[in-house]
Amino acid sequence: MSKGKDELNEGTVETLIRKISELSSRLEKAEIAEYVEFLRNPRRIIYVNFISGLARGFGIGLGTTVLLAVFLYFLSHLVTLNLPVIGKFIADIVRIVRGHLG
Repeated sequence: MSKGKDELNEGTVETLIRKISELSSRLEKAEIAEYVEFLRNPRRIIYVNFISGLARGFGIGLGTTVLLAVFLYFLSHLVTLNLPVIGKFIADIVRIVRGHLG
């Protein structure tokens, strides 16, 4: 009976070693060590967040400008269609926006 217990323990130990090795390789693939090192450096976190905030702000500003330009372009073309009620309203909006743009 003692021999069976040893075989069971050896099989269990081998299984545990295999599982630990598998877990270790998965952690290396997930780059957990680099992430932990990143979290330990507050200056790097602040720098990365600052740069990403600048990029987001620039993207939002640029995207808004492009969308508004396209919108105004289509509005100005709707005015040329001379739609009875909508045309005057859109013409007033385009005139106001162009007046504010300079």
